[in-house]
Amino acid sequence: MAYIYPKLALFCLFALLQCLVSAHMIDVPAGKKECFFEDLHKNDKMTVTYQVGGGGHLDVDFWLADPGNKALAKQIRQSTGTASITAEADGRYEYCFSNTMSAISDKIVSFNVHGVIYIGEDADIVAPVEREIRLLANGLTGVKDEQEYIVVRERVHRNTAESTNTRVKYWAVLQAIVLFAVVGWQVYYLKSFFEVKRLNASMGFGYSWDRYDETL
Repeated sequence: MAYIYPKLALFCLFALLQCLVSAHMIDVPAGKKECFFEDLHKNDKMTVTYQVGGGGHLDVDFWLADPGNKALAKQIRQSTGTASITAEADGRYEYCFSNTMSAISDKIVSFNVHGVIYIGEDADIVAPVEREIRLLANGLTGVKDEQEYIVVRERVHRNTAESTNTRVKYWAVLQAIVLFAVVGWQVYYLKSFFEVKRLNASMGFGYSWDRYDETL
């Protein structure tokens, strides 16, 4: 048993490290795309999850290709998505986030990449422990993804609320300006109207007396 414990501890450490997880946040300029790659071996697993956190209509194009440039996953104009693959061959697997559909709006994309390195059945490991460690690692990865998803959604909602508040404030200011302008124009118009009426009344009164004198 003294020999099993160090071996088990080393395996647990290795199993935790083999569940590769990386999180990134990038800015995809308008009309551009950003591509990344992962070197995988046959039967390795990889999952990419992403979410657009800001810019335009909160959408990007996403695709994932194998070493032969064959598309394994493709998603068009999505705000969030997930793509999972099992490598069929050794090589470099590429995934891209494209913002070519937008001419003016940059996009902020948050994405996670996690995978599991394949271990053959002939590896010198304890199968039940491996299974439990992998389940634990996958569960932790899922929790991490959900947490980051919530953080991004909170950021999106906050940006939307701030944008709405700014628009409402500007609209209120514009309404106030228009209201004062209309009131000022009405006051000016009414004042001019009464001045013209008073002038016409005065001219009409004098004209009537002149006509009256001529008749006499």
